Amino acid sequence: MSSIKIQDGLPDIVAARFQEAKESGDLRAFDSAVAVLKMNGIPFQLRYCPTLKSKPNSNGPKSSSSTPFNPFLNPSPALFITDIGPSHHLVLNKFALTPNHTILATKTFKPQTDLLAAEDLGATYALLTAYRLAGHRLFGFFNSGPHSGASQPHRHVQFLPVESMREGLEEGEKWELLADGLADAQAKIPFTYFAAPIKEGESAEKLHETYLALHKMASYAMDTFAKRPGEFGEGSKGMSYNLAFTDNQMVILPRRWEGLSFPTGLEDPKETGKVALNGTVLGGTLLVKDELEWEALKRDGGMLKELLNEIGIPFSTFAGDVLGWKGAPPSGAFVYAHIRQHGVDFAHIYVFAHFDQQGIYFAQNQTQTQIA
Repeated sequence: MSSIKIQDGLPDIVAARFQEAKESGDLRAFDSAVAVLKMNGIPFQLRYCPTLKSKPNSNGPKSSSSTPFNPFLNPSPALFITDIGPSHHLVLNKFALTPNHTILATKTFKPQTDLLAAEDLGATYALLTAYRLAGHRLFGFFNSGPHSGASQPHRHVQFLPVESMREGLEEGEKWELLADGLADAQAKIPFTYFAAPIKEGESAEKLHETYLALHKMASYAMDTFAKRPGEFGEGSKGMSYNLAFTDNQMVILPRRWEGLSFPTGLEDPKETGKVALNGTVLGGTLLVKDELEWEALKRDGGMLKELLNEIGIPFSTFAGDVLGWKGAPPSGAFVYAHIRQHGVDFAHIYVFAHFDQQGIYFAQNQTQTQIA
């Protein structure tokens, strides 16, 4: 059980501070237009977020004459909310994607590309639990590496209230948090992901064990797939990935591309746009900053499937390798994987494994479901 104590009423405190910062101009938040696109029957939100145009990209070229501004060291008082344990603090995101968008950052600089530590995961799940006990839910995501959609080098996890993620949906429009249904969506999602359930009250050390296991499985998948020439974007040193958190799940998505360029065809048939995705994709939400791309994706549903197929390791080409894989889930954890071979989708594949001194041992229990 986490030893981190979080003050009561935190969701209300965040909401009040968010409104104050919005009114004072200390953060930028705009209403986003939203459309729901279905892929293989699964609803994905497509949100047009002009806020993203204002967001600086710390992964871009840097001047040697100046030190990049770090918003997470000594954060602005207008954006600071509270300390979360001895090593982290919670701040408002200056470029809010939804109302009450928050960031859990380390108090001292830690690289976003390094492995998460046990205290990072302990603080993350303490926050998720605090919201759940207050009658709310959070979706957390972590972007790591050049193809993950990361924009800040300082270690941080972002959080969106699930109720805020529903804002803008038309009455009666069906959309659910994708991370909640990934075990049942294996046969329908184009990209490879691995997930493990999280039990209530798990220790930071146990959470860290689960994370390391998922990371090792994703790394194995990437290493195997990397043997195929031309499958990865430039600057692929180290693994890029997205990690998603709910109060009962942890999910990892290994990434090989940040996004996809495609013709918009609105002003010039040759004109191209690019959609770059981050960890919100594991919440069933895609964010675009340009109206041209938003309109093009709404108009051509096939682009969504192509985009989701390209950002990670596609099952259709990885299946043969997966069938003979090795990886490292934690002892006692179930990890969901999806395999497609010869036109058959093997859904609901639960892989149980444990460590031994020589490596990893797997025992698989497979339930087959053929998808037309």
